[in-house]
Amino acid sequence: MGWTVDLRGRLDELLDEYRAALRGSLDDLDDEQARRRLVRSKTTLLGLVKHVTYVEGVWFDQAVTGCSYREIGIVSTPDQSFTLTRADTIASVLDAHAERCDASRRTMAALALDDIVDGRGERTVWALYLQVLRELAQHAGHADILREQILAGHTP
Repeated sequence: MGWTVDLRGRLDELLDEYRAALRGSLDDLDDEQARRRLVRSKTTLLGLVKHVTYVEGVWFDQAVTGCSYREIGIVSTPDQSFTLTRADTIASVLDAHAERCDASRRTMAALALDDIVDGRGERTVWALYLQVLRELAQHAGHADILREQILAGHTP
């Protein structure tokens, strides 16, 4: 074919695209809109960004380092990661997400795709990438739908 694929580069590119899509779902919204619950679950746009921050901590920190949730600074369950506190604002959640993504990039840059990590059971680094990509893609789709509903003026 005459071209080669930089698999690592492509995986990093996809991660950043989905991260940006989730962050972008909050563009031009106010805190009330970002917190609006349109489904029975705790899923909100702000909660989705908070949740994917947790996902990054689980798979790109704990799975590599074996550190506890407390040491990483994240909650202990996926359900809790959607919980919004009064202190959570668009700015604070985006800041926490940016910091976590920067930490993820640093951690993962030190590893080869075929390296094996064992912080949450033995896994290859490429398997961690696929896990996070799956979650980010799923939640970016949720965010698209919620944002569309919010911009159309839907309320709970």
